[in-house]
Amino acid sequence: MTNPLPELLPYHRMARASVRHRWWRPVLGTGFMAVACVIAAVLVYGLGSVLGAAKGYPEAPDGTVEFGPVSGTALDLLAIASALPVVLLAVRWIGRRPAGTVSSVTGGLRWRWLGLCVLAALPVLAVTTGVMLLLPMDDAEPSRWAGWEVFGPALAMLIVLVPLQAAAEEYVFRGWLTQAVGGFLRSPWWALVPQAVLFAAAHGWGTPWGFADLTVFAVVAGWLTVRTGGLEAAIGLHAVNNLLAFGVSAAVVDGLKSDETAADLPWQLVAVDLAGIALYTAAVLWLARRRTPTRAVPAPSPVPPPLPFSAAYPPFPAAYPQGPAAYLQGPAAYPQAPAAYPQGPAAYPQGPAAHIPVPGGPVPVLRDPVLPDPVPCTERSGS
Repeated sequence: MTNPLPELLPYHRMARASVRHRWWRPVLGTGFMAVACVIAAVLVYGLGSVLGAAKGYPEAPDGTVEFGPVSGTALDLLAIASALPVVLLAVRWIGRRPAGTVSSVTGGLRWRWLGLCVLAALPVLAVTTGVMLLLPMDDAEPSRWAGWEVFGPALAMLIVLVPLQAAAEEYVFRGWLTQAVGGFLRSPWWALVPQAVLFAAAHGWGTPWGFADLTVFAVVAGWLTVRTGGLEAAIGLHAVNNLLAFGVSAAVVDGLKSDETAADLPWQLVAVDLAGIALYTAAVLWLARRRTPTRAVPAPSPVPPPLPFSAAYPPFPAAYPQGPAAYLQGPAAYPQAPAAYPQGPAAYPQGPAAHIPVPGGPVPVLRDPVLPDPVPCTERSGS
């Protein structure tokens, strides 16, 4: 009888990429994530405060350490980035699957594909950022160049930490949360909507336009993740977007002190931002048609049960219906020396090759045929 083909798992169903998957693991892991991410952020801020006080930073009116715009921004980015190892631990310890399965369906981050996505995002978002800066805004305050002595160190810090911060948010929302919901539901859209709303809410409530912009951003990033089989496209979009936004803020006096986020954008800037997201999506789909990233992999199969004892003495031709080469060990793997059969040849009417001498008597030697490894399912994006 032919074995049925295994189920193919797209990215949002990778919570099931383990024979030890149980319905409660995504639920428990989400609770662990909520608590552990808060603890990790508190530890980062606590350690930063201790180091800041030891170095003589002034005390803020609320009793915390006043780090200044550059150091304070670095501490904020590190606090968010601390969620990255929490996600990987949740996947490995609670999900009982390789930590890399939250990066992509291939079990790891595809660095070449990530580099292509970053290269696609740079020109598109650079143009949209420039358009945003040129748009006349009624309540905009005049900005002054901060100078290279401020901008240089700030830019170096941002280049190092912003990709970690953006990746951590992607691993939490487009990664863990998408796969946690996808462990229950087959449709990717049911898995994309909750993470998008939570992502927008995590940035605070500013304007309806800003909240809608963040929600659309999260849905598109999630769709690209499922469409390409990994987080690379979402990380590239998020990291380049944040790096340009933080870079513009660092270039002006007190720009990094601002508490405004994307949730506070007016409709004019949201329109430009959505246009940039659409152009980036088109560029990634074009690249995906040429590169064909893996989108789904076969679900794991449990270990097959042992053969029943009734099959202990198959005749030689029946034992190898597909020929000896189709079996793991073949007839040559079994001893045929007289000493291996203490009861004499007459006690083994089917031939010595059909038996293995073990304490307690012979056992069957019939083996399952060797099947080739399943080939990961690939599909050209946009087809």
